[in-house]
This record gives sequence, C-alpha cells and structure tokens, in this order.
Amino acid sequence: MSDITRGNIVDTVKERYGAIAEGKTSGTCCGGFSPELLAVGVGYDTADLATLPDEANLGLGCGAPVAHLALQPGETVVDLGSGAGIDAFLAARVVGPEGKVIGVDMTPAMLAKARANATRSGFMQVEFREGRLEALPVADSSVDAVMSNCVINLVPDKAAVFREIARVLKPGGRLAISDIVLDAALPEAIVDDVYAYVGCISGAALREDYLAMLRKAGFDRVDIIKDIDYLAAAGEAPDDPVADALNRNGLARADIAGKVRSITYRAVKA
Repeated sequence: MSDITRGNIVDTVKERYGAIAEGKTSGTCCGGFSPELLAVGVGYDTADLATLPDEANLGLGCGAPVAHLALQPGETVVDLGSGAGIDAFLAARVVGPEGKVIGVDMTPAMLAKARANATRSGFMQVEFREGRLEALPVADSSVDAVMSNCVINLVPDKAAVFREIARVLKPGGRLAISDIVLDAALPEAIVDDVYAYVGCISGAALREDYLAMLRKAGFDRVDIIKDIDYLAAAGEAPDDPVADALNRNGLARADIAGKVRSITYRAVKA
C-alpha cells in the first residue's frame, strides 16, 4: 500500500462505515445481500437474530464469534469494532445483568446507532466507547474475553491490536475472532486500491504473518474453528466493493480466487 493510501485509510474506513450506519449506502463488507441472509450465511442462528434490537445487524460480519467464547454469567467481554451492536447484544444475553459488555468503535454514527439500540432494548450492562483498536479505552487486565468480527483486517497496525487485546485481558483470558486472512499475495492493483481495503480484502495479512503477530503478542492454544473461501461464500452481489475494485483495475474474481479466507479462531492469553 502506498504511503498516501496508508495515511488516508483510517478516515476512508470511518467514512464508509459511517455512511452504512446512516443508511446512505447498502454496501457492506461482504457484499450487497440483505443483512439477515449474510448473518445466517456466516454462522448466526436465526433464533438469536430474532432477539436482537432493530438495526443491530447491518450484515458486516464474516463469522459468528460469540458462540465460541463460552461466556459465563457475570463475565466482562470487549467487542472490537462493535458496529451497531449485533455481537455485543448477543454476548449481553449470556453474561446477564451482572456481567458487562464493552463495545469499542471509532465511527461516531455507528456508536450512536448502537447506543440507541441498547437504550431501546434495555441492555443496561452494555456500554459503547469511542476508540481505536490500536489504543483501546479499556483498563489493563480488566476483562475476561475479547471478540471481534471482520474488523482487524481493516486496521493497518494489526500487531498493535493484538498487543492491546493482551493488555486488557486478565491472565488466562481468551479471545474469539472472525477475520479475513490471505493464503497468497494479491495483485498489486488490488493491494493499492482503497475500496478493496474497505471491502475487507486488500488490508488482510498473509495467514502466517497474522498468526505470528497473534502469538508474539502472548497468545497460545490457537484453534482455528472455521476456514472458508471468503469470496466464494460471499458470492457476487449488487453494490459489492470488491467487485467494483476488480472491475476498476481490469481484473476478474479468478485473479484472486482461493487467496482470501474467512477464519474464525480462538486463543488464550498465555
């Protein structure tokens, strides 16, 4: 990625996801299908989705990490890149009124939507904080679990995110994350395309580099639960930023087929 693109990427991501929160675009990280169809496709249970506040599900995930955290009543959990609150609210139902869920997001429009959802649905144990994942607004060694859904790939400094997760987790704390990784390098034109970045493609790290950063931050017992071809699973849809990026650069889906993977994994703070 060029220095110019790297310098602007955070603002570009914030702008796009702010527009999604405000209903100015229907495009999502995984294409232009309905949020309900996308959520079921990446692993959410339809019964769980039915319990969510209105507009909590914007179809932005690439997995369903909450189910893999083994949360217990009374625990504290942090949701990285919490969006409109889908995973935060599902976690709140498990940890109960004695527990706590902290959602962290950098996009004001997303935070406003999530807070309104929480208020309307009476989730008093859920708090949404504005912040970057590279500098979490959360105290040291204060939480039992951390989750994230298709967001770390959007952060330029992924190693910093993993260090922050380790900092806020209690000893022996765990994480469950759904994210995008690469099994092979992408064409240079896609790597340098900002819209492929906000579409969760060009910002993804190679799998071996990604897992090395995770382990270097102090995590072990890494267990990959789900590993699928992201583009094949997402399919082609209207208003798809990935399809737009390919077309704009004279490329076809075949040029990146099999290289982009959606994984869900667990790990424990050593």
